[in-house]
Amino acid sequence: MVIDSPANPEVRAEPSAPARRRHPLVRYALRRLGLTAILAVGITVVSFLLTTVVPINAAAANLGDRAASDPAVVAAYEARYGLDRPPVIQYFIYLKNLLHGDLGMSQQTHRPVVEDLGAYAPATLELVMAAVLFVVVVGVALGTWAALRRNRFPDQLARIIAMLGVSTPIFWLGLVASFVFFAKLGWLPSGGRLDSTFIAPPKITGFLTIDSLLAGDLPAFISAASHLVLPSVVLGVYTLGLIIRFTRTSVLEVLGQDYVRAAEAKGLSGTETTFRYILRAAAGPIITVTGVAFGTLLAGTVLIETVFNWPGLGQYAYHAATAGDLSAIMGVSLFVSLSYILINLVVDLLYMALDPRVRLT
Repeated sequence: MVIDSPANPEVRAEPSAPARRRHPLVRYALRRLGLTAILAVGITVVSFLLTTVVPINAAAANLGDRAASDPAVVAAYEARYGLDRPPVIQYFIYLKNLLHGDLGMSQQTHRPVVEDLGAYAPATLELVMAAVLFVVVVGVALGTWAALRRNRFPDQLARIIAMLGVSTPIFWLGLVASFVFFAKLGWLPSGGRLDSTFIAPPKITGFLTIDSLLAGDLPAFISAASHLVLPSVVLGVYTLGLIIRFTRTSVLEVLGQDYVRAAEAKGLSGTETTFRYILRAAAGPIITVTGVAFGTLLAGTVLIETVFNWPGLGQYAYHAATAGDLSAIMGVSLFVSLSYILINLVVDLLYMALDPRVRLT
């Protein structure tokens, strides 16, 4: 190996092999994962502080009045969850229990909250994903159509639909939709996840539509899908208006770009130009608002699940709130908060992957 020497400036050392640099998407994902971990810890802090501020006797709420009247039982419960320790120690015990999947016992079901979340969360996630699919397909189509036909009838129609979507109360719309499409027309079922004549398929994912397909039960799939239509559409109406507006604005901004005019000048068809250039360039804001909407829909299913008798987290949280079931309330809050963080992580990664203009340092 040649040694670099000040006495011989012409003799230089061989350069070392360049250090391997991670792909920008990998570096960004690692940073976002770190931020996600910090946010998750912050959520646990807020959750713990709420449990200490709410004026509810945790022992009485979880043990019941009869057990709470026994000092020995109360002392054992407080020692089990560290309620007899200083607040700082209580938080670390609370965090340790969370890491072990212990969210406490639900007062209303007398089961671990983790089991309740596993039982009710799939129904809510299936409903929310169906609503997101509806608003993305219909909203992007109407928003793009309105932008390509600016100030014409399609544009005016899309504006009317968007205005009605963001201004109509969903609980009222749910009642009207159930009355019209179930009571009057008989086209769609109004409540539950499956007709009473069907037996639920074996639980694999918790999504009745997927589980029925995995079980090869097509009639059960059709029934489960039909039960999804009304609640998912009503749940997504408000978000539909937002998606239409954001899509229209984003597409209008892209239409004036040079690369779009160049694509049209090359003789590409309108459909090819729209999908290859316009929608891809406009996808960033659409993906962002869709991710935010997913979290909003997940947290706002209480009214829809009540109106349509949907056995999901919304109803579970409502009954927990009316019964003062603190463990269940905090379990639902943690689930929704962590889901929202993960969704935003996925949205950020998709934003970078789909938009080549994004540059990360």
